[in-house]
Amino acid sequence: MPSDAFAASTVLPESFARWFASRGWAPRAHQLDLLARASGGASVLLIAPTGAGKTLAGFLPSLTDLASRPRRKPGERYRGIHTLYISPLKALAVDIERNLGRPVAEMELDIVVETRTGDTPAHKRQRQKLVPPDILLTTPEQLALLIASKDAERFFAGLKYVVLDELHSLVTSKRGHLLALGLARLRRFVPELRTIGLSATVAEPDALRRWLVPQSSPDAMADVITVEGGAKPVITILDSEERVPWAGHSARYAIGEIYEAIKAHRTTLLFVNTRSQAEFLFRELWRVNEDTLPIALHHGSLDVAQRRRVENAMEANALRAVVATSTLDLGIDWGDVDLVVHVGAPKGASRLAQRIGRSNHRMDEPSRAILVPANRFEVLECRAALEANYLGAQDTPPLQQGALDVLAQHVMGMACAQPFDEADLLDEVRSAAPYAELDADTFARVVEFVATGGYALRSYERYARIRKTRDGLWRVSHPRFAQQYRLNVGTIIESPMLNVRMTRQRGKGETCRVARSSARWRSISSKRSRPATLFVCWQDAPFRGHPRK
Repeated sequence: MPSDAFAASTVLPESFARWFASRGWAPRAHQLDLLARASGGASVLLIAPTGAGKTLAGFLPSLTDLASRPRRKPGERYRGIHTLYISPLKALAVDIERNLGRPVAEMELDIVVETRTGDTPAHKRQRQKLVPPDILLTTPEQLALLIASKDAERFFAGLKYVVLDELHSLVTSKRGHLLALGLARLRRFVPELRTIGLSATVAEPDALRRWLVPQSSPDAMADVITVEGGAKPVITILDSEERVPWAGHSARYAIGEIYEAIKAHRTTLLFVNTRSQAEFLFRELWRVNEDTLPIALHHGSLDVAQRRRVENAMEANALRAVVATSTLDLGIDWGDVDLVVHVGAPKGASRLAQRIGRSNHRMDEPSRAILVPANRFEVLECRAALEANYLGAQDTPPLQQGALDVLAQHVMGMACAQPFDEADLLDEVRSAAPYAELDADTFARVVEFVATGGYALRSYERYARIRKTRDGLWRVSHPRFAQQYRLNVGTIIESPMLNVRMTRQRGKGETCRVARSSARWRSISSKRSRPATLFVCWQDAPFRGHPRK
């Protein structure tokens, strides 16, 4: 078997080999293997531990292909997207843009890399449609918007690669179903499209291999490259000198000890499970922060400018600690993070492995983490997660059949893009792994639901969103429905919260309970929200209320 250096000289272009050598690096065997397979036309799943260079491996086929492409001549029309990178987090796309820019600049490659997320200004998104970058870093929701536009086929005509980062976290939810349908549409535009999946925690590799390729046959699967090794993490459970409470999720008792751990390390990432916990922990740390250490907060509800300031300060090693939710638990590569503190039970071995991997983000150095149970019952949860991590157990949820509500949303999006034939769209949908077993009758009922609103709403003209015309094609019945789709596309929802209070019915003296739901739905694009109100009374009191979307 040839050495890595020999393999690099025979596979990598000279400029890339020189760049690796200038940094004292040698490309790893799995990076060269993925480059060879993808360049040969195969779709590939790369399973590698944290710090193994998965991201660089995923982009090597694109970078080497773009580097050999002739320069665009003056007056020549702009080329379409060459590579589409899809991540589950906006912060991850921004971090990848930052890290990918270094080799592109240092090798003086004529490659344009840009992000397109919900934080991207409208004028930049519009400009990207006219002057596309070579590599576009985006999210599943933005892909759904792009393929629902009338010029989507032209925009993606030059697409060669789709890189899917942290694939395990995408495919197990409805976001994964929406993404799978988006990939099916991309393959219709570009039948020879190649996909590259990257993941560190995979419970069922064959399921992900099937997900990456069109399901033309039962045994259709992508190639797989598995990287063994990696330093074992060092995880401890906080042995507090304070009394651990029986209930609650604040971990207030451990604030002082958490602060001492921050002081003893260069940079600490503190993970919690909810945004309210993040706000509370951030406030309490600043209450005891007598040394005025730079401690920041990062979660999805913060203003984009505030999040970018935190990310830039983190990259510059200007912070000692960041309190975060899941916005930073996937793929973020900040090498100076030398400790992860997880406040509260991690709620799973795979999630714990993913989060502690942010510490010492290198394959040959152990990640270090401290678990801080918020109450005595969470001590058992932390212990179970710790033992599962050492055993290498994975508890990623299994892949499910595609959700019909997501399919209905996709059907509406395809009608927004162009009129469609029902039989042709069914064949396209079936090529996506979650919908490979979809029968024609069920699909017809989904299309009918989009067209009429279902049996309860078919009598109302305003719910007739698409219509079948004389040529047999389905079309959007009014432009406002296309606008509504673009404002509300996506499958992310917030968990409902109930505030219950006691009242008395007037004149009867009976006690009833009134619950007001603060559950909200959120538009991915416009970020507008509406409260859903629900009143529930005890005993014989009447039901009142008007549940909303």
